Amino acid sequence: MQYRGRIAPSPTGFLHMGHARTFWIAAERARAAGGRLIYRNEDLDQARCKPEFARAALDDLHALGLRWDEGPDVGGPHAPYNQSERGDFYRSAWAELHARGCIYPCNKSRKDVERALAAPHADDAEAEPVFPTELRTSVAAGATARSPGATNWRFRTPDGETVEFNDGRAGPQRFTAGVHFGDFLVWRKDGFPSYELAVVADDCAMQITEVVRGADLLLSTARQLLLYRALGVAPPTFYHCELLCDASGRRLAKRSDDVSIRSLLAGGFGAAQLRAQYGF
Repeated sequence: MQYRGRIAPSPTGFLHMGHARTFWIAAERARAAGGRLIYRNEDLDQARCKPEFARAALDDLHALGLRWDEGPDVGGPHAPYNQSERGDFYRSAWAELHARGCIYPCNKSRKDVERALAAPHADDAEAEPVFPTELRTSVAAGATARSPGATNWRFRTPDGETVEFNDGRAGPQRFTAGVHFGDFLVWRKDGFPSYELAVVADDCAMQITEVVRGADLLLSTARQLLLYRALGVAPPTFYHCELLCDASGRRLAKRSDDVSIRSLLAGGFGAAQLRAQYGF
């Protein structure tokens, strides 16, 4: 199969140079493999995603010299390339998981989860605590339903199983279900898929062969590999880029209002100058 990579910005703010470097690496890996690069606009979070940020992302990445073969601005055989327009793909994936008995409805809130635990099973204080197995409900394999309805749905993880994969940059990775992560959301009661389900459904439909993204998503890869297996689909390979940090060692983030590509270009920096300064 021809190499197919992707870049997938979320339009919740202006992109910074950390995004640019990761996307540049993705583009270079696609070019080196003689493959195609897909641009996907991950705009499911309607409260935070704005059209002006989506347009700015396209313009700013173009200004830095990035090009792609398929996307919302150029079209392609796997349109639409805006996640907000791909609801049928997500409902189909949800229905497949439901029919196989891999998911269950769950109205427990984050507070309910935290009250059921003595302490969060995570080193990162901001991470979601491991969902306790005693709060699971049961759905028989082969059960049918027309839609997820107005409730949360979680994926039933195989407790104690270690998910292993070899990352293209970071090397061998191991995460254990029930230790590093628990039953995770695949569908939200507001009618939208979770990040985990949406990206797996999209990468399957768009025939992505390698996912290039930031190292902060290594744990997400373990969850997603379980989804690929449950859906009966061979997963892509993964390449998690080192995160770009500021002078104090803090990684760049949109929520921290870090300097954007847009503001740097407007301030007189050229595209080649920025790429050289940030190491790509």
